[in-house]
Amino acid sequence: MAVQCRVVDYHSPEFARCAEIRLEVFVDEQQVPPDEEMDELDEAAVHVIALQDDAAVGTGRLVSLSDGDVRVGRMAVRREFRGAGIGSAILTALLEVARRQGARRVVLAGQLHAIPFYERHQFLAYGKHFFEAGIEHRMMERIL
Repeated sequence: MAVQCRVVDYHSPEFARCAEIRLEVFVDEQQVPPDEEMDELDEAAVHVIALQDDAAVGTGRLVSLSDGDVRVGRMAVRREFRGAGIGSAILTALLEVARRQGARRVVLAGQLHAIPFYERHQFLAYGKHFFEAGIEHRMMERIL
C-alpha cells in the first residue's frame, strides 16, 4: 500500500490527526511530557501528514528559523507502520517544502537511535550529544 504525504494547516481537522500521532509516539511511548511535545511553534510550522488508505500513520513538521534555515522536527510514525518507508516519505515531503521556501540548510535534533535513518537522507551529525525531553539527541544538518 502506497503512502501519501500532504501538507496540513494547523487550524484544519487533519492537524488533530497529526497531534494524535505525536502524543501516541512521543508522550505515550517515549514518556515526553505533553506540555513539551505540543508547543508554540506548531501554529507557524508546516505540518505533513502521512496517510495509508486514509489512515493517519505518520507526521512531521518544518519550522522556519530566523537565519533562513529550517528545522525538521516532530517526526513520528505509528509503531505498527514503522520500517515501511513512511518516515522517508515524510522527510522527503518536508525537504520539498524547504526547497520551495528557498531554504539552503535544514537542521534537526536527531534521537541517537534515528541518526542512521537521517544519514541515509544525507544529513550529517555535528556537535556534542545533548538531552531534550530526557532523550539523548545530536544535531544534524543537510545543505539543499
